[in-house]
Amino acid sequence: MTWVSATGTVLRDLVPAELRRGWVAAGHCPDRDLHSLFRDRVREHPDRTALVDDEGELSYAELDLLVRALAARLPYGTTDIIGVQEPDGRAAVVAELAVLAVGAVVLPLPADAGSLLSRAGASALIAGGAVSGKEGTNTAEHPRPHPEAPAKILLSSGSESEPKMVAYSHNAFAGGRANYLRALHGAGPAPRDLVLVSLTSSFGSFGVPITLCCLGGTLIVTRRFAPATAMRLIAEHRPTHVFAVPTMWHRLVDHPGDVSGLVALVSSGDVLPPATLAACRARFGVDVITVYGSSDGVNCHTTTPENGVGVPDPAVCDIRIVDGEICARGPMTPLCYVGAPELDARHRLDGGWVRTGDRGHFDGEGRLHVTGRAKRVVIRGGYTISPAEVELAIGGHPSVGEVACVPVPDTELGERLCAVVTVRAGQSLDLPGLTAFLSARGLAKPKLPEFLLTVPDLPTGRTGKVCHRTLAQVAADRCGVSA
Repeated sequence: MTWVSATGTVLRDLVPAELRRGWVAAGHCPDRDLHSLFRDRVREHPDRTALVDDEGELSYAELDLLVRALAARLPYGTTDIIGVQEPDGRAAVVAELAVLAVGAVVLPLPADAGSLLSRAGASALIAGGAVSGKEGTNTAEHPRPHPEAPAKILLSSGSESEPKMVAYSHNAFAGGRANYLRALHGAGPAPRDLVLVSLTSSFGSFGVPITLCCLGGTLIVTRRFAPATAMRLIAEHRPTHVFAVPTMWHRLVDHPGDVSGLVALVSSGDVLPPATLAACRARFGVDVITVYGSSDGVNCHTTTPENGVGVPDPAVCDIRIVDGEICARGPMTPLCYVGAPELDARHRLDGGWVRTGDRGHFDGEGRLHVTGRAKRVVIRGGYTISPAEVELAIGGHPSVGEVACVPVPDTELGERLCAVVTVRAGQSLDLPGLTAFLSARGLAKPKLPEFLLTVPDLPTGRTGKVCHRTLAQVAADRCGVSA
């Protein structure tokens, strides 16, 4: 299938059509567009709370009225891409649903969107409640988009490079991604999801299309993450599941509050350090579900990350290892990258498989193990170092709170390794002490960090993940090594 926007953006489905049809036939995809599914939820339980945000609560019926009012102002349709640049809350939720209501494609944008809007060829932008572009009365019944047509464009985190834009169809959301959320939630009443990550992130992208459109649950969001605010929302609104990245979980475990309504914690976006995992289990007393996934269309989740990242679910995506690299294909596989044929050439294989850039293997029980990023490495004098491996070792030091390892450019060796850490209250740490600790635990000498920086907090990007690009610049500036 090939889709062309009103501005000339071309999106081609790089998965063979017979595979897509097979996933529908197998029941993995509903073959419906997302707004039609949302309208089903409104009819089924109009009085159920759909959204809780910093302004209060909205029922499904109340949310639907706001969506229809905004949709009536959008003279667009199934060939348009519309940017949404609203802070997390009802404005963002209403805007996304209104774009889906007119059959257009949602492009959620962070505050620092840069050139993403023009790169995607968007017809309009919704920001601050206003529509930039054409605006007018549009009360006609909108044609429904094809279920395999694009529904939403996801952005990669941009923590290591510029964000990629990835186009997903209605079926990929309502099928593969919804199947993963259903499995994660398990049997029981409609979920109440507290999403502490940005709705513009890949991890948070399930909030509107899946929690609301597919599962008919309650979506709880706040404009800005703060541990005290998160704990208040848990106590007051009784979410069943809380979604956050490891840096957030690290900051939440020491905060008091009533957590008796929780069913599970969900962590994704990066590896959850063992110390933080143990602290979360002890503090909250529920399952901690770790998710291995990305905007590229891969997913596994497990409650026992000590034994790998989980067993692939064919209703979500199949996974295979090609030359040591994890590749994925299935109902959640995206259509293609947006405005970046070079990324399609680099990351897509014949038959619709997507290269994740992650290294991994399967064990005898069929569980996937991720051993590192193919591209996130430090090369010191020709020796390849995995920062993730060194971070895991440093995380075991009793004085270390959070850690990230980044390269520092060097004229002699190309790159050297710098460890950037936060130090626990009342503790101290220096480089000789750290290297002695790591050496005693068997870390090879070439992998030992040559620089140590202590900071109050690790900088994070819009997704809540540690921003390695920012840290690399800080380390290069402060360590005084010339490129």
